[in-house]
Amino acid sequence: MKLKSYFSGTVEAAVELARKELGEDALLMNARPATPETRHLGAYEVVFSAPENSAASATLPAPDRLSQDVADMRREIERLAKCLGGARLFSRTADPSQPEIYSRLIANELDGLLAQSVAQGAPLESLFEVDPTLGRPGAQRAVIALVGPPGAGKTTTLVKLAARYGLACRKPAQIITADVFRIAAANQLRSLADILGIGCDVVETPVALAQALEQHRSKEMVFIDTPGLARNEMQDGADLARLLAAHPEIDTHLVLPASIKPEDMARTAARYSIFKPAKLLFTRIDETERFGALINQAARSELPISFLASGQQIPDDLEPATKEKIAALVLGAPSSELESSVERIAGAAA
Repeated sequence: MKLKSYFSGTVEAAVELARKELGEDALLMNARPATPETRHLGAYEVVFSAPENSAASATLPAPDRLSQDVADMRREIERLAKCLGGARLFSRTADPSQPEIYSRLIANELDGLLAQSVAQGAPLESLFEVDPTLGRPGAQRAVIALVGPPGAGKTTTLVKLAARYGLACRKPAQIITADVFRIAAANQLRSLADILGIGCDVVETPVALAQALEQHRSKEMVFIDTPGLARNEMQDGADLARLLAAHPEIDTHLVLPASIKPEDMARTAARYSIFKPAKLLFTRIDETERFGALINQAARSELPISFLASGQQIPDDLEPATKEKIAALVLGAPSSELESSVERIAGAAA
């Protein structure tokens, strides 16, 4: 067996590169954040093993060849560890606390490679970034757009942001909604804006949105609500996506429910990549007990997390994201259901 390291911005990209070079039999052995010395090569170092097609190994009987392969692999792993300055590979016997941490993270739906990295000693907080600021750096005003799937809670979250950072801070603010797809959505937002005493415009086209932004240039904060687009409706939002992605002032936050499955979250985020979001905002924090998907998505997209939203209270059920808060959610004491998952995983690994 031979081992080879690949450096890349994402683990998925490294996997694809390894499979092309080493073949489909390439086996992923380890993945970890790159060291400061190798960070210029890529954000992650991913190690693969592949069989060596030598004549000697080909003549061995199958059981002997398997034993030889295992022995070769062990020697190569030990050599690699020495070359990396004694870097540890995950081991149940190396540190009694590691299996428990790994199992807890897996039970909380953290990606396996990220969980392994933490079990090997990487701080959980090093896997993601936060940025609870509103507006683009250096811009004269803050223009915030929320995009995301239907039912993610964009409208309520938008009003929370406007109330907390516009009204409460006594900054002139304006709400603009481009959500003309959903019946009565504009009327609902206009009613909430009236209660807060904030102006609300309804626009039907990207051109009208651009004009409204110019019309309200004197406002220090502008909040843009957008329609929730289902998978088969994404083409309908293509023009709006181009405007939000290209506008130099718009700070776009992708709103995702924390309560959906990690696989669904990843697929939804991939669809909304056409909007070029700068940050992730998670809602429905109160509707789940498994928060690993938040870090998974932040690491996968390389986008910081801006805010966490829970219930319907305006503006109380909204808080700026912090690394401490998110790490506590992922590492926090799990429910009885998660405890059972931890026990099953730990038992299977024993």
